[in-house]
Amino acid sequence: MNLHEYQGKSILQKYGVAIQRGVVVEKVEDAIAAAKKLTEETGTGWYVVKAQIHAGGRGKGVVEETGSHGVVLAKGIDQVEEKVKGILGGHLETAQTNGVGKLVSKVLLAEDVYYPGEAEVEEFYMSVLLDRERGRNTIMYSTEGGMDIETVAHDTPHLIFKEEIDPRVGIQGFQARKIAFNLGLSGEAFKQMTKFVVNLYNAYEGCDAAMFEINPVLKTSDNKIIAVDAKVTLDGNGLYRHPDYAAMRDTMEEDPLDVEADAAGLNFVKLDGNVACMVNGAGLAMATMDIIKYSGGSPANFLDVGGTANAERVEKAFHIILKDPNVKAILINIFGGIVRCDRVAQGVVDAYKSIGNIPVPIIVRLQGTNAVEAKKIIDDSGLNVHSAVLLQEAADKVKEVLA
Repeated sequence: MNLHEYQGKSILQKYGVAIQRGVVVEKVEDAIAAAKKLTEETGTGWYVVKAQIHAGGRGKGVVEETGSHGVVLAKGIDQVEEKVKGILGGHLETAQTNGVGKLVSKVLLAEDVYYPGEAEVEEFYMSVLLDRERGRNTIMYSTEGGMDIETVAHDTPHLIFKEEIDPRVGIQGFQARKIAFNLGLSGEAFKQMTKFVVNLYNAYEGCDAAMFEINPVLKTSDNKIIAVDAKVTLDGNGLYRHPDYAAMRDTMEEDPLDVEADAAGLNFVKLDGNVACMVNGAGLAMATMDIIKYSGGSPANFLDVGGTANAERVEKAFHIILKDPNVKAILINIFGGIVRCDRVAQGVVDAYKSIGNIPVPIIVRLQGTNAVEAKKIIDDSGLNVHSAVLLQEAADKVKEVLA
């Protein structure tokens, strides 16, 4: 589950990570009051207005309606309302929005932390994530903060450092000091960075995150270390332990089909192919997607209806699948271990009749308990549904209906 910047920062602050403070604004008319409140709390006189959407590259992104960038600076309270108006309510297109502008329903009015001083400010990159090959959490960091990390990795890979954390003991003091040293820090900034690293890692572990990305981590002119941005992804499997974080979910930022499938208890991932699949079990789903490719088609989705493939769940799955205009056929592949195949077959027939005319052919392969009875139900239904027994037979029928 992805979080907005202001939500990620609230978690960081809870774990003692210094952040760029701000106030969330959802209405233009509230912008001035928010700016005054922020000034009272921080003393700032300039304000950074940041669009809150689930996408990176906001600073370079452009709001379609106004031409404003997604992150702008208001040099005084008199500019705040104008800057907020240029972003809020518009559609922001960035390099990560796939050519489609995302509606900005809220902005973060943040304090200016790039204040002048004797020393220059420095920007770093830092993230914490799981290295699946090594089976360990890893802190990835670089002196090249404020830039696309993909560009840094491609052009100057020697400037990216990694620190693996042993899960048996957690992050150690020497590792935090090593990170601060590699970033070229000394004195008070060195001490502040070691504290920052430890608290950041504790936040990552404490909230069951899949990723924390801070870009940039700022060393201010008075040697404070601050998280200026926060891109946070939480592990959905751990949300049951964090109802307060689960409540942060913003379904307006998600694909409507994903939201609908989640509400129905279906495991659904939309793909770009032309053959939809409906299965029970993740392993069988992967095999079914292979069958589709083998037959000359391309999977349009991953959809696991789980162990209770009754008429209601099958009907909901049909509704979701049929909202994809690219779907030319549907392959249902169910193994009846706990669930009886004849009940699934009847569920398919009932769902088909409930929906009405389904404009694409359906191939149903049922194996397991009462598979023979299930095939008879499908064959006798008189509907545009083709039954199959073997995987090869299912693949042949997919190829046939696509021809």
